[in-house]
Amino acid sequence: MSQLSNLENSAFRPDVIAGFTAAAVILPKAMGYAAVAGLPVAVGLYTAFLPMIIYSLLGTSRVLSVSSTATLAILAATQLGLTVPDADPGKLVTAAATLTALTGAFLILGAVLRLGFVASLISSPVLTGFKAGIGFVIVLDQAPKLFGIHIEKHGFFSDLLSLAQHAPEASLLTVAVAAATLIVLVGMDRLWPHSPAPLVAVGGGIAVSWFFGLGARGVGTVGLIPQGFPAITLPDLHLVAQLAPGAIGIALMSFTESIAAGRAFADPSEPPIKPNRELLATGAANLCGALLGAMPAGGGTSQTAVVRSLGKRTQKSALVTAGVALAIMLFLAPLLGLLPHATLAAVVIVYSITLIQPAEFLAIRNVRRMEFRWAIVAFFGVLVFGTLEGIVGTIIVSLICLINQSVHIKVYVIGRKYGEDVLRPISPEHPDDETFEGLLVLRPEGSLYFANAQHVLDQIKALVVKHQPQVVTLDMSRVIDIEYSALQMLIEGERRTSTQGAVFWLAGLNPGVLEGVRAAGLAEQMGGERMFRNQRAAIAHYQSRYQSCPKSESGRLIPKD
Repeated sequence: MSQLSNLENSAFRPDVIAGFTAAAVILPKAMGYAAVAGLPVAVGLYTAFLPMIIYSLLGTSRVLSVSSTATLAILAATQLGLTVPDADPGKLVTAAATLTALTGAFLILGAVLRLGFVASLISSPVLTGFKAGIGFVIVLDQAPKLFGIHIEKHGFFSDLLSLAQHAPEASLLTVAVAAATLIVLVGMDRLWPHSPAPLVAVGGGIAVSWFFGLGARGVGTVGLIPQGFPAITLPDLHLVAQLAPGAIGIALMSFTESIAAGRAFADPSEPPIKPNRELLATGAANLCGALLGAMPAGGGTSQTAVVRSLGKRTQKSALVTAGVALAIMLFLAPLLGLLPHATLAAVVIVYSITLIQPAEFLAIRNVRRMEFRWAIVAFFGVLVFGTLEGIVGTIIVSLICLINQSVHIKVYVIGRKYGEDVLRPISPEHPDDETFEGLLVLRPEGSLYFANAQHVLDQIKALVVKHQPQVVTLDMSRVIDIEYSALQMLIEGERRTSTQGAVFWLAGLNPGVLEGVRAAGLAEQMGGERMFRNQRAAIAHYQSRYQSCPKSESGRLIPKD
């Protein structure tokens, strides 16, 4: 029994250590993200409390850390700014709870409708551009606090100009506090990766503020934070219609970030991430968190990376982190009121700037320039049009990318590797690949449907005109699905090929495509002698019928009877 107890303790110990250490990193950031959203910093603690507990009980990821994130904070800030333009604290808290409840409700609805696949609708390059835009927006949003100045917010570029104009009004003492915080954060991260640098920065900021009386010297501080367990906050039903569109976008981004972080840091030995269960878990986390006045929550990449590096094995560490958040609310809240805004802004900037990944842009550009352009479009979409409009634009750009890729599928001319039974597309890299006199083998790749049918037909026509074959074989082995319009394209292709004096064959149809070809009457029209189980069978039939055959006066092979 004692050995079993020791084994359980040794297994639980890494999670306890990870939970306490993660709290030192996550909780200061959560308070900072609450400030980004224009909410009291205590809301960050509430968001790192109940949502984290609920997810740990329902989620499928063993490592995902669920609380506030930089992306969700700036999205919430935009929506709350539209809903409560006068920034009344009481109204903001109620509006935030309503927004969080709606976010949770939409996530749960997605789970009921089994919409887990929606996370795949935003492509990685477009998400890279969107997050980089969010990173710049957050840095500019927090920059005035580093200087102790205030600017009116009108848009990214006008705010940037306004910041430059007001820079001479900066408080030197505030700038010194911000600079010291940045040095601590950056220095500790360089010398001691994944260290509790935010805790040191926040603790140091509070100590300096108390010792030197920074609040009385003109340095802005957080101010009074209520001590004790958060009061129940009920959503305002009158705000539902106004907040619902923003909540949909926030729910989508919460789910997308959570899935991406959960999959990125999952160990191969751990159970797979289940998207629909994740919808339910994050939805319940937001819905329950709203009752305590939490802001929208999701799984963040940076905070998940921290807890994974600290040895987190199960969601028990999340319960430890939530316990630390509760202890701070009950016992240490008054001390947080001494925290300088400049310190909190520095924490937010250092950890939000990681959203900007130039290396990812370069990697995308090296692989595909078109997707690099989409990433740039998403990036500037956030800066020019705003965050909520940017997320809608991100989805639209992702769908355009998807449609563009599926429409412009290529039809390859297929040859055989010299001396081997390997069929592959003809390319300059393989000049010795052999083709077959009078036979043109073409291979489209992808799903054929109404949007790309004409594009495929145009390529087939151009290749037939170029090569002037006697037999055209369409290798369908890489076509996974075919729609009615594409079937009509095949029928048209067969007719046009015949009018040009060539014979049209089909090879390698999978069962679903073959069923469609039969239903459209094309199989009956072509007959069994022009349809083959694979391309090798078609080539063998062609060689047996046309090889070593005499030619007509026009130079065309005369097939054997």
